[in-house]
Amino acid sequence: MKICILDYGVGNLFSVEKACRQFTNDVFVQEDSVDIEACDALILPGVGSFKAGMDGLKIRGLTEAVHKHVNVDKPLLGICLGAQLLLSKGEEFGEHEGLNIIPGKVTHFPTLVGGCKIPHIGWNAIDPPQSDTWKNTIFDTMQPGVEMYFVHSYILHPQNSENVLAHTQYGGCTFASAIRKGNVYGCQFHPEKSATDGLQIIEQFLNMVST
Repeated sequence: MKICILDYGVGNLFSVEKACRQFTNDVFVQEDSVDIEACDALILPGVGSFKAGMDGLKIRGLTEAVHKHVNVDKPLLGICLGAQLLLSKGEEFGEHEGLNIIPGKVTHFPTLVGGCKIPHIGWNAIDPPQSDTWKNTIFDTMQPGVEMYFVHSYILHPQNSENVLAHTQYGGCTFASAIRKGNVYGCQFHPEKSATDGLQIIEQFLNMVST
């Protein structure tokens, strides 16, 4: 088993690596497309702007490697910026093309109520759109309303509701806090910073590779 954490020039790599190493030593930070194509599961972490993230992937020649990974149905987990890059477009500092693995776009939070500020920072609840949505997914061990740690100003807008794995409410806005298409998952929150519950999500993702 080989788990690759994709290094495309953004932050948050090593906190994700540390979380993964609680469950396996077969995890490596990689930025070479050959290594990415040989891995069994891929994690796209990231903190930063949508444009910087896509530029980092393109400069390193990694976009094709990511698509090849997905096309053979290998597991992929995007975290924060990594989740946003899975969508078709991002509207941060202008409109930019994403990986287009899950149809949709990334937009800024709308005007919020109740004195809520942007960026959205801190703990907040995630819930499944339907009672059985989390069954047989990496959220299978979660209970509705479990709290995860968020740091973001932009939100996920999947084109199809079937790609919404979890939603969250903040300042009168309900947004997709997790997305899914087959073995591709994206979390707007940071599971690696979300204590025991967040680590369960990472463990469930790694279990996809070992089973």
